[in-house]
Amino acid sequence: MGSGLAQKLSRNGHKVTVIDLDPSAFERLPDSFTGNTVTGIGFDSAILKKAGIERADGVAAVTSSDEANAVIARIASQIFRVPKVVARLYDQRKAEIYKRLGIQTIDPSTWGINRVNDLLCFSQLDTVFSLGSGEVDIVEIEVPPMLVGRTVRDLTVSGEIIITAITRDNKTFLPSLGTEFRRRDTLHITIDVKSGDRLKALLGLS
Repeated sequence: MGSGLAQKLSRNGHKVTVIDLDPSAFERLPDSFTGNTVTGIGFDSAILKKAGIERADGVAAVTSSDEANAVIARIASQIFRVPKVVARLYDQRKAEIYKRLGIQTIDPSTWGINRVNDLLCFSQLDTVFSLGSGEVDIVEIEVPPMLVGRTVRDLTVSGEIIITAITRDNKTFLPSLGTEFRRRDTLHITIDVKSGDRLKALLGLS
């Protein structure tokens, strides 16, 4: 996950520094990687300073240890005041504890389970982004015929389902509650993952 994330951020034009205790881990980075590497422990303040944490806009703690990730995240956010900090979390039972500590976590396993479930069940909802630890998804779908002429209000459920944007004639805009759906609209919907079945029912997909 760490090397993949570093590659993606680097390809997107961000300046990236990777820290790892094992120098051989850097071999997972491709020759095209333009960032920096620092050998050391990720929660060592001296190592973090060497990596440039005092100027960092974001830190991702994605080691194989929940405890190490939590320490790195707390140091980054509370000592170095890094604006965006995310920690990988393996044991979901600790999520609430980390939340109380103000640590944003991501659980790839939970996200993966939900995504594989969608694929196996031939879901007609295309998940394009997951937020937090996978509790909230942004999905896309072409408006079903039964909803053409209906309004955003008819598909909105407070705290569960929000029509975030609509793409129409190759242009994307933010709708109002009174915006009417037209044929071939693509709906970008933000949902609580627990409300997936309710959304499918409203879309006539159940």
